[in-house]
Amino acid sequence: MQREARPISLRQLTFFGRTLTESRLKGSANYVRLELATRIAHRLRNMQTLPYSALTNQHISHVYELYYQAFELLRKVPEVRTLNDNDKFCDVLKHCLKEHLSVLPRLAMGILEIQNHVSEDECDRFMTTLLRSRISRRVIAEQHLALTETFHSPWHFDGHKSPVSLEEEFVGEIFLKCNAKEIIERCAKTASELTAKAYGKGVTIPEIKLQGHLDTTVPYIPSHLEYIIGELLRNSIQAVVEQKGTPNPPPIEVLVCEAAQHVIIRVSDQGGGIDRDILPYLWSFAKGPRRNKRLRNLSQVPRLAATMQELQLPPSNADSAKAKGEKFGGSLATLSSRPPDLRLGVGLPMSKLYAEYWAGSLEVISLEGYGCDAFLQISRLGNKNEVLSTRASMDAV
Repeated sequence: MQREARPISLRQLTFFGRTLTESRLKGSANYVRLELATRIAHRLRNMQTLPYSALTNQHISHVYELYYQAFELLRKVPEVRTLNDNDKFCDVLKHCLKEHLSVLPRLAMGILEIQNHVSEDECDRFMTTLLRSRISRRVIAEQHLALTETFHSPWHFDGHKSPVSLEEEFVGEIFLKCNAKEIIERCAKTASELTAKAYGKGVTIPEIKLQGHLDTTVPYIPSHLEYIIGELLRNSIQAVVEQKGTPNPPPIEVLVCEAAQHVIIRVSDQGGGIDRDILPYLWSFAKGPRRNKRLRNLSQVPRLAATMQELQLPPSNADSAKAKGEKFGGSLATLSSRPPDLRLGVGLPMSKLYAEYWAGSLEVISLEGYGCDAFLQISRLGNKNEVLSTRASMDAV
């Protein structure tokens, strides 16, 4: 496969979709059509570099077959010349997105099982490359589906911006004014309810205290931010509950800092820190002392989108579905069958990939015996290209 992927930035996606015309929608369709096939072809080639014994693993083989079927499906899609062509293409995208929900848990199980044939370091590089590409493909596919939905909406006028203020704040899946305070509060509510359900009524959930620049907004894809913050808060809440177990647990402090080019979110807890035997493997998909337990837990989750919806509890009332942004497919909208106390060992490394995808970062500092500080840094301007694995790094695996 000679064609390289063409990285994009949030700003490019926003600029392209802000004034949506039929011509631009068809241009988006043809970009996505070629780009998805290219990125999947690179991942197929990537998988073909594995030893034969690893490639025949049932989970790796399942993922390879899904990728191959998707490549063949996309390869046969003709150039999109009409709106009807685009609607047919969108049906293909929806089919692929749904079918590929099994990729994440199957990949995670696969790399845990092939370590007799492939080193742990190579497994981690392999997993990082495939998941980074997976994020990129879902971003461009879901963005095009959202733009198509916008184009067909009753309030849209060809070539003009929406007259409705809420719709103006969204360009496809990108929310131009992601408010840090609102997202943290939503994630805190979800993570708190989840922990309460997992540990029972007798447990007191620690308070989440917000500080700093709480009016900060950034252009971002809400589901990415929700996933990262949700995982950090869930880990902190569980750590405090398990460590303290008291009627008055210490609060978890979330600090938002707005700089010229970045926003930094710090999550601080007093949950005792991270176990010394786990700390060196915090960002690894393949390494660590809990391999067998992770395999057992992953086998209970056949499909995983890596969004906060996997942790969502049933809505307390009908109004919760009407929250701002839910009609755009917000990641807190649906219920998943994942048990609330099921630990898969992919949350933090997946969060790091999401953070780094738009050239951000995620770091965790553990103070043994006291607690943890997690630092999430994201670009405030949305002008950083997505971080993709290059051909050279792929060949090095």
